[in-house]
Amino acid sequence: MVQAWSGREVRALRESQRLSIREFAQRIGVSERMVSRWEAGGANIRPRPINQEGLDTLLAAATDDERSRFAARLEAFPSPEPTSEPEAIRTGPTPPPSAALRLQPHAATAALPKRNDGPDVLAMQAFRSADRQVGGGHLYTAVVKYLHTQVGPRLFGGNLVVEDPAVFTAAAGLTEMAGWMAHDAGRDDRAYSHFLRAFHLSKAGQDRQLGVHILASLSHLAHHRVDPHGAVRFAQAGQDALAEGPRNPELAARLLAMKARGRAALGDDRETRVLLGQAEAALGGLHEGAPSDWVSHFDRGSLASEAARCMRQLGKPAEAQEHAQLILELRPSSRTRSHAFGQLFLIASLIEQGEAEEACRVTRDVINSTQSLGSQLVVQQLRDIHDQLSPYADLPTVSETRQLLADTLRQRVWLQLWISSDAFEAQATPR
Repeated sequence: MVQAWSGREVRALRESQRLSIREFAQRIGVSERMVSRWEAGGANIRPRPINQEGLDTLLAAATDDERSRFAARLEAFPSPEPTSEPEAIRTGPTPPPSAALRLQPHAATAALPKRNDGPDVLAMQAFRSADRQVGGGHLYTAVVKYLHTQVGPRLFGGNLVVEDPAVFTAAAGLTEMAGWMAHDAGRDDRAYSHFLRAFHLSKAGQDRQLGVHILASLSHLAHHRVDPHGAVRFAQAGQDALAEGPRNPELAARLLAMKARGRAALGDDRETRVLLGQAEAALGGLHEGAPSDWVSHFDRGSLASEAARCMRQLGKPAEAQEHAQLILELRPSSRTRSHAFGQLFLIASLIEQGEAEEACRVTRDVINSTQSLGSQLVVQQLRDIHDQLSPYADLPTVSETRQLLADTLRQRVWLQLWISSDAFEAQATPR
């Protein structure tokens, strides 16, 4: 790990991950200009502490190959003694390396998060409810606008010194929500940037449960980026933090499920089942006080969704089908996106078992029920189903369903392309 980041180490990390300045800036959550300034300053410039923590976290989540390249790049660079102040501002000591994926010690002893019915929590609840119905793609811009217009001024309001941790907690919770919506819209680099910034804001907010929740979100995103080792590292960091209290059985179960997905991706059937069993047992535990308002629920339906993913990765379609059917039993059709994902898991498992015509029946239901859902994840799974059905294309029902899927994808893809475009980004990011 790096004791104190300078522009020299920043450049080495970016090059080790083979990222452009723009891509690297998005992952850290800063501007391209700032990254360019760091690199131009070399050893004579030092990022602020919150950005030092972001760089720590990015390095901690790097693959072994990226770490090796990082070390090699550092050896190739000259290393003069720094002569200037950190970004011209003294803001306190750089966090130690162990802080990269850990919550600050003061948060471990902080009181349980207070129940909060203020406007930020009400906004979060409203956004979360709408997200279940219409998907994150339609709501991302609104959440980012709320952060900049309603929360930002309280954090950065001129000479005002913010002392209320609840403001940082709100910023962290809503930033994490923006990350999920960016992920649902197919913007995983943007989601990663939001999750990292939310994690560091959660430290200032002293809501340990929220910090753990965000680490679980980072683990989930690592799975989608086909990085099971990184996913397991984030989940383990969450478990380490949660062990310091307060107890939260839902968070414990979610972290175990993330580790199970990591083992499934690596083909470890036995350990996957052990972890899923531990997650199910954890859900029966007791909360140590009231859970944080900012942590979304993880219940039996959520666990069934993770178990279905695990069984698909292990090549067990019949078991994946059982978990998918449980999702549909536990998630009403009013929970549009969750219900749709249950159906999509079911369709995939039916096709893998040769039940193409039954899969087509469920597919038509999904197409009808998700017409107003702005989710790139759903669109991608519909595209995968179209491809999975190709071996059965000679069957009339399959041929008709594949044509319906093709028409549906053409109608929806333009919206998803716009959501992931620069035009969408320009509207979501205040000038």
